[in-house]
Amino acid sequence: MTPAAPSSTSANSETVAGPALPPGYALREFTLADFETATALWRVSEGVGLNEADSREGITLFLTRNPGLSVVVTAADGTLVAAVLCGHDGRRGYLHHLAVAKSHRGRGLGSAIVRDCLSRLRRAGIQKCNIFLYATNAAGREFWLHQRWTSRGDLVVLQRSTGA
Repeated sequence: MTPAAPSSTSANSETVAGPALPPGYALREFTLADFETATALWRVSEGVGLNEADSREGITLFLTRNPGLSVVVTAADGTLVAAVLCGHDGRRGYLHHLAVAKSHRGRGLGSAIVRDCLSRLRRAGIQKCNIFLYATNAAGREFWLHQRWTSRGDLVVLQRSTGA
């Protein structure tokens, strides 16, 4: 499967999947140089849980396995204000850790990131995308339902360590 090409979305352009970001913001590919800032954002964002897979090594592996799919949004001064990890297993896409800094919420940044990631996955030949959401994350649930995602009551997530 050919990986999606990086988006060249800027504050004044449109993505394949929807309208541009508000003026003063730019969307670009998430790189390892964003690790510290993105991790700091995730740590202060309610509903985002980090674990050993979110180490620098873990994120490096994720970005290498899923080139050109994860994105960040920066403000006019270059400050990272939103981030998401986007990837796929060749069959289904996955979004992890979508977060927008509290001071930049309500401006459509989260929606723009979701549209962009779905477009990147679609270009990679992925037809569906899944997310994992804490059952207690009411605000997150509201956001995703507003984005037209549906809850799969017929599925349960099970997990086991590989022993690594």
